Amino acid sequence: MFRPYTPKDNVQKRSYHTDRFYVPKEIEKTQIEDTIVSADVEALGGRLSIVESYFMRNEAVVIVKAADNKRALSFLKSIGYTELMEMSAIDLLAVRGEFEIFYELLSISKNRRLRLKTAIKDGECIESVADLWRSANWSERECYDMFGIIFNNHPHLKRILMPDDWVGFPLRKTYPLQGDEFARWYEVDKIYGRENRHIVGEENRDAGRIDRDDTKNYGRLGYEVPSGFPPSDEPTPIVYLERRRPILHSDFDPRKQKVLDKRK
Repeated sequence: MFRPYTPKDNVQKRSYHTDRFYVPKEIEKTQIEDTIVSADVEALGGRLSIVESYFMRNEAVVIVKAADNKRALSFLKSIGYTELMEMSAIDLLAVRGEFEIFYELLSISKNRRLRLKTAIKDGECIESVADLWRSANWSERECYDMFGIIFNNHPHLKRILMPDDWVGFPLRKTYPLQGDEFARWYEVDKIYGRENRHIVGEENRDAGRIDRDDTKNYGRLGYEVPSGFPPSDEPTPIVYLERRRPILHSDFDPRKQKVLDKRK
């Protein structure tokens, strides 16, 4: 007997952990007053259209169109922003109907940081920048693995964290926190076969769940029993490692030490 299929749209709204669709108040935006960064942003604006630029928490943020993304990053690298410190995406599909992709850049010579951001719709592609920064290779693979974002001309775009045959994208906000039907049965199907689901039972994917009767995977502090034994309400003394005086703590005798003439 298999459980009936249930729709997975906006399942995070039913999560008992937290409201994953909560949108915090946006931090105040100010004008870019740093003369060095301002000159760099102005030079970038002379080559392509900038959607918006501002200062947030003393860091410049520049937003460009997705079609101009790689050209903007290539230019910024040419004028000194040579380090790609971080690159990832944010699921804003429920808020704005798009993914926001950001690149955190660092110029060591100028001692400045600059964040470039762009946005794409679900199902749209964006150009890879793995040829500009080698570190972008794995970052883009992670975005593909977790969000399903396709990076054109990536040298090896495949999953990097999840198994190759995984269904769905775990960092999308419509993805269940405890996994969907596929996730709950993945290990069982792989190890025992789908036909044995009714015998083995589904995985426990709730990290916050503690079962007092499960003494194989969980030990109650102060009430420990041997693995697999029935639980007990009789307290057991808590003995810390230092009280047992392990050999490395107290049993070395300096008079017995020996200095080797040469390394063995």
